[in-house]
Amino acid sequence: MIQMNFKNAIGINGLGRIGKLTLWNLILSDDFDKIVINIGREAGKSLSDLIDYVKNDSTYGSLESFLFGYKGKENIEITDDENGETVFFGKKVKFLRKERSPEKISWDREGVSIVIDTTGKFTDPSEDPSSPGNLRGHIISGAKKVVLSAPFKFKGKNKVMPDDSVMLVYGINHQSFNPSKHHVISAASCTTTALAHMIKPLLDHEETSSILTASMSTIHSMTNSQSVLDSVPSSGTSDLRKNRAAGNNIILSTTGAAKALEYILPEMKNIGFMADSVRVPVMTVSLINLNLTFNSPLDSNGFPSISREVINRIYKDAAEGKYYDLIHFSQRQNVSGDLKGKLSAVVIESNDTHTRTGFIDIPPLSNVPVTHAKIFGWYDNEMGSYVNSLCRLVSYISKSI
Repeated sequence: MIQMNFKNAIGINGLGRIGKLTLWNLILSDDFDKIVINIGREAGKSLSDLIDYVKNDSTYGSLESFLFGYKGKENIEITDDENGETVFFGKKVKFLRKERSPEKISWDREGVSIVIDTTGKFTDPSEDPSSPGNLRGHIISGAKKVVLSAPFKFKGKNKVMPDDSVMLVYGINHQSFNPSKHHVISAASCTTTALAHMIKPLLDHEETSSILTASMSTIHSMTNSQSVLDSVPSSGTSDLRKNRAAGNNIILSTTGAAKALEYILPEMKNIGFMADSVRVPVMTVSLINLNLTFNSPLDSNGFPSISREVINRIYKDAAEGKYYDLIHFSQRQNVSGDLKGKLSAVVIESNDTHTRTGFIDIPPLSNVPVTHAKIFGWYDNEMGSYVNSLCRLVSYISKSI
């Protein structure tokens, strides 16, 4: 049996798509030498069955190939079957299979300081911590910080963000994290992460900072929240399309990205912003179709100050400068499969940036130039964009506490 000493342990609650891929990412990371995953139940007939699920993935292939390329070889050892203790490629990984309610999970005994909750079940930071089954239960059971892999969702109206809670996107506002104040953190969503990286460079430039209205549609890959085949809706279901087969339908849906963006970029609160989602039958990689309307004064030659060239220059400069490892400026003609596993918050499809300028009357003003822009951004909504950004945020938090 391998004997090791561990100084920096991290916990993951849930082992769905985001939980599993977060585990893959953390195995590769040097920031943590022990990973504790709580799934709260038995899986398969043995611990070996659970490991088989972890090491193989229908979208991204095998764990050893992810870690080391096609020459990678499996190196996984079960050190204590009963207690769920294993070693993955030299790193201790322990599976907890008893408790599902956060306040009952043994984070304290395992020495876990940060928990990433990927279940999607505990999303309201304002709930009474004494009530069973809520996000703050992780802190009660020993964690110092809890990071939610989803936007906060408040149950009931008129609730406000607690003082110790914050929503962060790595690369946009992660430096506003205050370790002495913030204990419950939301890492927003895959779509919000990509969207924030499309909006922020434009807000940072005077030419494109005067956004009048905005809307976006995400053409989003299917997720486990959808039905494989048509199914009977649950009692009280209002959107019947969620129960239709994901694999052979284009399905209109909703997204909370516009609302979440207001927490990440407060300047967006005063802009009329609409957002929707269209689910399509691909396994990963999604596409944001962003539409913006700008007040665009004419330059000295009588041309609009905002054009396709101006917008693409802003993104190109961002990708080569401040956001060099978060925004990728592509001049290729991409399809979704080209971007699977791409480690960028968003990939700008620059060939399809378009602008049109018109003139409107706003009494007492007349002939006010207004430019409409259409911008496309790809993002691997699982590993490449979201899990990569999530784990970078967690690493930043861990080094701050």
